[in-house]
Amino acid sequence: MNDSYNVLLKLILPESLDTYFELISYIKEGEDLHLYLKEVNTIPEEFHGNKLSSKGFYDEITVQDFPIRGYRVYLHITRRRWLNEDTGKVVSRDWDLVAQGTRITKDFAAFLKEIGRYPST
Repeated sequence: MNDSYNVLLKLILPESLDTYFELISYIKEGEDLHLYLKEVNTIPEEFHGNKLSSKGFYDEITVQDFPIRGYRVYLHITRRRWLNEDTGKVVSRDWDLVAQGTRITKDFAAFLKEIGRYPST
């Protein structure tokens, strides 16, 4: 990936997705833009003292994010999991991307809450 591509991803993706995920593909369907992201194989900081081995991925989740240029944006996120060989347990990075009780990102939920404070004219 070139630097300008990385800068663009940083501007349009929720915080930390650009660091821990790579854009695998995208599909533009009508007014929808689907971005497919897969977690990279970098050991989570909280497990740097442990021996971890990659054990594939969890099922893909889909969350709705901020619209871009009139397109509804859907992030299809595939998270990685590792086997902690010291404990025998499967571990993953602790993500808190989805607003509680919704299928949209926390940033987008906060945005919707904020614009709801202003009366429509």
